[in-house]
Amino acid sequence: MAAEPPVRFGILGCAEIARKVSRAMLLSPNSTIVAIGSRSIEKAAAFAEKNGFPAAAKAYGSYEAVLDDPEVDAVYVPLPTSLHLQWVVLAARKKKHVLVEKPVALNVAELDQILAACESSGVQFMDATMWMHHPRTAEMRAFLSDESRFGRLKAVHSIFSYNNGDDFLKNDIRVKPDLDALGALGDTGWYCIRAILWAVNYQLPKSVTAVKNAEFNEAGVNLTAAASLHFDHDITATFYCSFLTNLTMEISLLGSNGFLRVHDFVIPFQEDVGPFYMNANTKFAPLSIGIEPATLERTVKTELPQEALMVTEFSTLVKKIIENGFEAEKKWASISRKTQVVVDAVKASIEKGYEPVEVVF
Repeated sequence: MAAEPPVRFGILGCAEIARKVSRAMLLSPNSTIVAIGSRSIEKAAAFAEKNGFPAAAKAYGSYEAVLDDPEVDAVYVPLPTSLHLQWVVLAARKKKHVLVEKPVALNVAELDQILAACESSGVQFMDATMWMHHPRTAEMRAFLSDESRFGRLKAVHSIFSYNNGDDFLKNDIRVKPDLDALGALGDTGWYCIRAILWAVNYQLPKSVTAVKNAEFNEAGVNLTAAASLHFDHDITATFYCSFLTNLTMEISLLGSNGFLRVHDFVIPFQEDVGPFYMNANTKFAPLSIGIEPATLERTVKTELPQEALMVTEFSTLVKKIIENGFEAEKKWASISRKTQVVVDAVKASIEKGYEPVEVVF
């Protein structure tokens, strides 16, 4: 039987993250790369050759040329956040399905224009938050849903930080106000906020309060941020994100009967296995010389890295639209919008002198 035709991707730009995601497209069983565009055709061609693109993949000297290629089904957009509105909206209008890097937009008003364009054209939208697609994520959810072992969620804390040195802090697009003005809050904070929302089944907090003493560079771009999220029910939720502290990717979740911790939720330390740690119904051992039962380590293996699983899931949704006339899956747009709304609220809290800010969806 003939193989199913893959979803044909075009890539807008030659960002470093595009190397990882293009590899994922070639590992995924239902996708391939047919085009890449850059402001320089020479740069696009060199990127394609360096990263092992199929020989037939076309290199273009503009982003629009990729969008005008009739052989492109979907585009991956790893451009600076300030360019997302322009190019994602144009991609959607040209009937290209969109996988876009996060943060998706500079604010929810921009995101709403992006989502409206995708919905109007009937194209699939997804942001590239890769950890959502690792099989470990589903197994962690199963533990959180176990009333006897985990119970009711009472507290969640997330950290994502890294320190890439002086050159990063001077030259990376993530610290440039005209390219990625949300800084650490938009980059690492996006993951932390997503982790909290995931933990509470995407219920939104009623308000957020940023923690005092966020740090900024001379251009006013955020380099560290922390906040607490306030829910109607009795859950304590906090996060810390930074470009100034050691690489850390933690989620800690405390329930009435159990505890879960993952040390590498953003990018697994090993791409073929993702561990997490569970405690259930924990007590002190006799004489308080330990605990019972012992912490359980669960390792979840995967044949494909999480970014390839993300591409596979996205491509599956695209194929349903192209081949079967299905409507676009709206779940991913809703999750992105909830994440963006909370990012916006934390930013507003910082700007208002760390006052509580209502979260309005």
